[in-house]
Amino acid sequence: MGCGGSKVGPRGVRGAVPDSGPPEQPHSPTPWHPSAPVRGPPRAPRPGSGHSPAAPGPGKPSGQHRSPGRGDSRGGAEHCQLMARVGAMGWHPGIPRGGLLSTALPPPAMVSPAIALAFLPFLVTLLIRYRHYLVLLYRAVLVSWLRDRLTGVPREQRAFQYLLAHAIPGDPRHVLQTFDQWCYHCEHLSSVGPVKGRIVERLLYERAPRRVLELGTYCGYGTVLLAQGLPPGARLYTVEVDPRHAAVAEKVIRLAGFDEQTVELIVGPSEEVIPRLREKHGLLKADFIFMDHWKRCYLRDLQLLETHQLLAEGATVLADNVLFPGAPHFLQYAKTCGKYRCKVHRASLEYFRAIPDGVAELCYTGNR
Repeated sequence: MGCGGSKVGPRGVRGAVPDSGPPEQPHSPTPWHPSAPVRGPPRAPRPGSGHSPAAPGPGKPSGQHRSPGRGDSRGGAEHCQLMARVGAMGWHPGIPRGGLLSTALPPPAMVSPAIALAFLPFLVTLLIRYRHYLVLLYRAVLVSWLRDRLTGVPREQRAFQYLLAHAIPGDPRHVLQTFDQWCYHCEHLSSVGPVKGRIVERLLYERAPRRVLELGTYCGYGTVLLAQGLPPGARLYTVEVDPRHAAVAEKVIRLAGFDEQTVELIVGPSEEVIPRLREKHGLLKADFIFMDHWKRCYLRDLQLLETHQLLAEGATVLADNVLFPGAPHFLQYAKTCGKYRCKVHRASLEYFRAIPDGVAELCYTGNR
């Protein structure tokens, strides 16, 4: 060819080749800054688009790799250090800023103040409606528990000490009034109380029973109430499962002026005492029964009295607290078994007039 001709390039395309020029320097990657846009790797050409990769320049034959020079190793080290710093910051250059991290780790959800305020009237309504039950919980449970721990003396014993200091010995009515003062102004005791006590007194005077059975002596309030209404020559049998309560009750009974001939205190579980009342204690049949122990035991003990034939014909059975805390199975049995005429005297819980309660009156008509 002539001196001013063309050369054939690596791919056989004729093109002009510059005779001189500065040598090409090794490529050094530009350091990345977090505020700079991130570009991904070049996309591969789509088939049929007509675009093809750029042909390698002169001196860079196709299919051959350039050996890394000094600039490449320095740029790679800087790139690795940069990636390490970015990784420590919790972000990767291939992830758009604020994209994946903000969706993968959302901030903890917070309850909207508007939603919280919407429940406020409901909570206030509950507090107003059940405030008496909260006061009962406070007085009957929390205060007593705290004083038991601070003084080391059970509340039943504290109540008896109050009776010794303020009650008139031998006067059962004054003993009951002193008990009521303690329960109203000091601490709550789960006794029958003055309101339901008047119902018990009235029925006791109407029936004038000769043999009375009480299940649940506790501190002796109900025992004194029953004993003062007994006709001459009658006898009261009272059963208490807890020996500590029985010890306090015996002192209260004697303080009120009743001896062992009038009131016999039996200590033990009712399910064990009832079967041996006839043989061991001489109770053939009971004319009047007052239940004021565990409410879940009402039905069981009533059926035990039936089984051992300890209920006299026309006997009266009174059960306290049938509405609160309640004894639904006992009431259902008494109304449906056909052995009793059942009536509920509605009243209020002892020492809490705002809490409804009642006393169930059962008249035993015999087996049918």
